[in-house]
Amino acid sequence: MSDNTHEKLPIRMLHDRVLVTTDIPEGERRSSGGIVIPATAAVGRRLAWAEVVAVGQNVRTVEPGDRVLYDPEDRAEVEVRGVPYVLMRERDLHAVAADRFEGAVDATGLYL
Repeated sequence: MSDNTHEKLPIRMLHDRVLVTTDIPEGERRSSGGIVIPATAAVGRRLAWAEVVAVGQNVRTVEPGDRVLYDPEDRAEVEVRGVPYVLMRERDLHAVAADRFEGAVDATGLYL
């Protein structure tokens, strides 16, 4: 979802806050075999992927455009200009996709 929708948000993130947009809307999901899993189906604790849209000045490990793994149960939702986002602290992120870090000599931290 890296389009111009998120380029000039009318907000500035503070401290260690991270604003992300989720990959999949709430509701039904599909298994890898194509089976529809209804939103009411009981599943174990499942983490979700999102794209970082904005970060506060104290965020050190992610930047806008990164894909991050987070727990959808630990989130605060906010709507900006009609677009839903998830707001969280940097410490609530579980991992960062490794695309940006491949080949980096000094890459440290939790990366997939």
